[in-house]
Amino acid sequence: MIFVDRVEAGRRLAVRLEHLRSEPVVVLGLPRGGVPVAFQVAQALGAPLDVIVVRKLGLPFQPELGMGAIGEGDVRIINRELVERTGVTEREIAAVEARERTELDRRVKRFRGARAGIPLHGRTALIVDDGIATGSTARAACQVARARGAARIVLAVPVAPPDWKARFAHDADELIALQTPRSFSAIGQFYLNFNQTSDDEVVAWLDRGAHMTPPRAPEGTPDGNAKGGNAKGRNAKGGVTETGGTGGGGSARIDTDIELQAGAVRLTGRLTVPEGAIGVVVFAHGSGSTSHSPRNRYVAGILDKAEIGTLLFDLLTLDEEHDRAKVFDIELLAGRLVAATEWLRSQPRVAGLPVGYFGASTGAAAALWAAAEPGADIAAVVSRGGRPDLAADRLEVVPTPTLLIVGGHDEMVLGLNRQAKARLRCENRLVVIPGATHLFEEPGTLHAAAEAARNWFTIHLAARVTPAPIDLTRRSPQGAVSSHRPPWGLSSREAL
Repeated sequence: MIFVDRVEAGRRLAVRLEHLRSEPVVVLGLPRGGVPVAFQVAQALGAPLDVIVVRKLGLPFQPELGMGAIGEGDVRIINRELVERTGVTEREIAAVEARERTELDRRVKRFRGARAGIPLHGRTALIVDDGIATGSTARAACQVARARGAARIVLAVPVAPPDWKARFAHDADELIALQTPRSFSAIGQFYLNFNQTSDDEVVAWLDRGAHMTPPRAPEGTPDGNAKGGNAKGRNAKGGVTETGGTGGGGSARIDTDIELQAGAVRLTGRLTVPEGAIGVVVFAHGSGSTSHSPRNRYVAGILDKAEIGTLLFDLLTLDEEHDRAKVFDIELLAGRLVAATEWLRSQPRVAGLPVGYFGASTGAAAALWAAAEPGADIAAVVSRGGRPDLAADRLEVVPTPTLLIVGGHDEMVLGLNRQAKARLRCENRLVVIPGATHLFEEPGTLHAAAEAARNWFTIHLAARVTPAPIDLTRRSPQGAVSSHRPPWGLSSREAL
């Protein structure tokens, strides 16, 4: 299992932690990387979010080996057996503690500001990190939470080494990891985006957590989501089931699981629409891929930051995924993509937004086929490592601006895309990502493809949005009227 980033890891972890909803939980994120994961967990559980700042006390002559830990409120834990065995003096312990206490106080002030820490006495301390490696900080956090009076300790992470339960058996009452792979060597190998979390980002997540409200129950549930947010409710057309959505109205952010009817089958997916979105992109997954594909989720995350909504759903049911005839039935896939588009346009909160298609592998052919349907009115199509050639004679009648993205080392697919480009009569462009193979697994190549897709969608979705009147009272420091403009250029190398 590969996570797109810490946000996605937190959302997946939250599902595993639903059984804690009935307990008096306080979610404690370990800074820095654990805090964005913890935010998603706290939001899903409707629990308060705090940070647990701890400092390991390392031996004076071997700092990586902890002889104890300190936490807020003068909490101090010393491993007396180790201290006696190594001959460390009280004066040496005091010197290490003074140095670490200074850093701990600085971090507490930086992360929490004027907010007081949430009391843990008699409550369940749910300690969350982005993963376990050596585990020294997580172990110290468990000990500090216990010393602060927590009645129960739960340590939860997206990924940990296979032996982690044996190592932490005496530190926490419950240990939860989404995966414990044998091939574990570092936490970052299980994330597409494992960029370091800054202090400012930690503060921003905690600020959001301080003002967050529990998830709103879907309409038609009498108990206000009392059973963990899994209650279901249909819209007036009976076409959607939402779970765990953020609720709200107007242009507020939408982030919810959905089900939609496509002919005789019901398909699942996730709809995410940022506040003020300029459009929504429907993802058409290719052969061997699903709505959980980390590559598609990574691209969706890039689009989200550009104020573009996404609908990731599975074109085939679980049973159908193993039927190769259906995997390559482009007309069937396109029909379901059309059904998803019709469903999307029937939803009041996104009605009127322009729609784009993002297709990978056979999904790219389905996207082009669907875009060629009479009255489809699709604003833009992007194909990543796609097979547009499988759209056959439909290529000549596609009216939608189309961007073809192919890896430079994906030679066979690159040749097929060049042939397809020659048949397209619409506005089109071919972008070749240097060094990329079919799955864009090489460092930086997926990001380059995502940026190219983002720019293409920004151009063509924004062109469909009625521009707002310019506010002449907003001026730049130089006195010129300022306005938001999309990034019109493509950042990747273009092969025309």
